[in-house]
Amino acid sequence: MEIEFDEIENAFLFVSMGPMYDNQAILCRETGKIFYESELGDSDELPDDIDDPEKYIAIPHKHELDLGKYLVFQFVSEFIPEKTERVEEIFSKKGAYSRFKDLLEHIGLLDKWYEYENKAQSEALKEWCSANNIEIRNGR
Repeated sequence: MEIEFDEIENAFLFVSMGPMYDNQAILCRETGKIFYESELGDSDELPDDIDDPEKYIAIPHKHELDLGKYLVFQFVSEFIPEKTERVEEIFSKKGAYSRFKDLLEHIGLLDKWYEYENKAQSEALKEWCSANNIEIRNGR
């Protein structure tokens, strides 16, 4: 079974747009169909055998792929190592991501961050697909 990479990426974005476990996307390994489920409502009708790990696999959340705070500090060490202490301070309190993005906007690196984050997400998703024997078409 092959699936378009865009479909995997869209499911990943859906899963990652909220806290872990609020949204789920489950891929059927046999058909390539993705089922969506949300704690906020409006979910797909799930098959009776959705718990069969041989047939279905959950699309990961970004935190499961180390695309949260770890990625932030990779970016900081690569592009603004002089701000490491400031970013550590930002991430010691709630609301860190919005304050981190404010800092990046202030120093003119917000677009660079989004580009870096998107590239890292795509690479991590491709690795996840490969590790789970999911063949993708159009790997970009």
